[in-house]
This record gives sequence, structure tokens and C-alpha cells, in this order.
Amino acid sequence: MKDDLVLIIDFGSQVTQLIARRLRELKVFCEIHPFNKINDEFIKAIVPKAIILSGGPASVLDNNAPKPPSIIFDLGVPILGICYGQQIMVKMLGGNVIHGSGTSEFGKSYVKKKNESIIFLKDLFETKNEQVWMSHGDHVSRIPSNFEVYGESENAPFAIIGDVNKHFYGVQFHPEVVHTLNGKGLIKNFLELANITFKWNMKTYLEQAIHIIKEKVGDKKVICALSGGVDSSVTAILIHKAIGDQLTCIYVNNGLMRKNESQEVIKLYTDHFKLHLIQANEQKLFLSNLLGVTDPEEKRKIIGKLFIEVFQKYALEIGEVDFLAQGTLYPDVIESVSLSGAPSATIKSHHNVGGLPKKMNLDLIEPLK
Repeated sequence: MKDDLVLIIDFGSQVTQLIARRLRELKVFCEIHPFNKINDEFIKAIVPKAIILSGGPASVLDNNAPKPPSIIFDLGVPILGICYGQQIMVKMLGGNVIHGSGTSEFGKSYVKKKNESIIFLKDLFETKNEQVWMSHGDHVSRIPSNFEVYGESENAPFAIIGDVNKHFYGVQFHPEVVHTLNGKGLIKNFLELANITFKWNMKTYLEQAIHIIKEKVGDKKVICALSGGVDSSVTAILIHKAIGDQLTCIYVNNGLMRKNESQEVIKLYTDHFKLHLIQANEQKLFLSNLLGVTDPEEKRKIIGKLFIEVFQKYALEIGEVDFLAQGTLYPDVIESVSLSGAPSATIKSHHNVGGLPKKMNLDLIEPLK
């Protein structure tokens, strides 16, 4: 099912999703996973065909700096380190990184070619220096053995490095953003070195997702939290395609919807999509708990807690439910939690992030994350 999986290890960058977007635009299947959820067993189980290490706001010189499992360097697959990802790869392989002293770069910069052309840089540097987007304070000061320098900027002498025998490459800039004009081409070159087949599409994703859901659920029951939004709606329809009537959807009317919106949503779910739906009219519960609360973050946390209480109530009424499905997206995780406890700041809480209370005794299904 995942012969051409590219693993993106996230170190808290706010543009990690753009890496995935570039891969999907190239018709390549990828998964983003936070570094602190990855271990040797995980790596062996998913068998990635290539690995990309994202940027991040931490410093590799910090104590307990985020890092990937060292096993990734023994898999024999191409690895691309971006910004922080380049620096942590260099450090783990025996090179050196230092704090910048007047050498920080934030914004547009230009990289000058150094050494001979390599496949990784195909169609780059044809007529001029490459415009890239930098965002770094630290920089590489010494590269590991067997690496060579293939590009440099004014303040990053090791802007592009590589071990062409192992296909380990590092760039100090961000090829995933549009300000790096040939960044998408650079990513494509890297993927070609991994012998990736550029044929993934949403139909393929649908088939994979349905297969995974069927295998996970078996003959058990699932309840799905419906908000009326796109994420939870897609989740419900996807799971319904996989397991049919084993799914019960719970639409919570929390009193915060627009006029007549709840009626329209319910009609769509039941008449058009033919979902088995329970309407939970909990307006009084939500509005009474939110009365007098003005802080947006506090409101989100109250709403999240109440949603869990409502789902627990109806799960008990339905009986013998094993799974709760949610429309969680990976950006929800990025906004809600700090991946390492420090590097990325909480932007806002999402009620579908953070897991479930143990007393619910339900496993999560989050096919969109």
C-alpha cells in the first residue's frame, strides 16, 4: 500500500505542511510525523523510501535538542535535511554547527554554486545564482566526512551539502517555500534519486485510507464527532465508505451555529450521504458554561472538554463502541502543542488534539491527520 512512502520528520517548523504540499503536487505520497513520536520500531514498520528532515525553531546546540532516531542513517534511503534538518543531520554524522555571530539570515538570499554539478542540482544554477529563502541563526561550520559543499551564500558557507554515495543532502534554506524559485525542482531531483514513482493521487489515497480503516476497525463500532465543517464531514463519509452501518455519527448542536445551519447540516448528512446520525441538542450545556467567558483560548478549552463529555454520554447510550473518529488535521496538532515542549509555540488549542480521557476507553481514528 505504501511502496513509495516519503517520511517527513517534523521538528516544529510552521512550514512543514508546505513540504508535504510540494510532494503531493509532484504526485508523491508522504506522511508527516513529529520527531518525538518516532522510534526505531516505527521506522522499521513504515519502511520509507526517502526521508525529509524539516526545519524547526530549536537550536541543535541546545541540551536535549530534537533529533531523529539514528537508525534512519542506516536504512540505505536518501535523506534531505532542510534548515534545522540539515544542521541536526550534520551534527549526528560527526560535523559541527555553531551559533551565528552576525551571520544569521532571514529572508531572500542567493546561493552560489560550488564544485561540479550533481543530479541533486539538475536544472539549477544554469545561468545565475539561485534565489532562496533563508531563516536561520546557527549554521554548519564543519561538514561530516564524505560530504562535499555544492553551494554557498554570503552567510552560509555550507548552504548546500551532500554525500552523493549515500544520497544524504542538506540545504540551509527552505526549498518548500515559493520564495526559493527552483525549490520544487530541487525536491523533485531528490525524489528521483530515491526512485520514487510520481503517480500518487487522491483516488489512490482514498483506496489506502479505506483499506487502513477496514483493517483497524474490523467488525467493531465507531462513533464519529460531526461539527458540520469540512474536516469532520470528510472523515465521516470516508469511514462510512469503509465500514458502512458500523458507523454512528453524532452531531452536537452547541448553540453556536448560524441560524438554520444545524437543520441544513442534518438534512445533508441524512438525506444525501445516508449517514446514521444522532442529533445531540446540547445548546444549554455549552452556552451556560461559556456565559461570561471572554478569553478565546479559555473558550476553546471549555468547548473541547464539553465535546468529550457529550461523546462519552452518547457512546454509553449506544453501547459496545470501540472507536471515536475525528477530523483532526496535522495543522491542528502544530497549532495546539509544542512538539518538544519548547521549540514551537502554541498558536491556539483545538478540541480534537491531545487524546481522550482514559475513562472513555475508546481508540481514536483520525484518517486525515
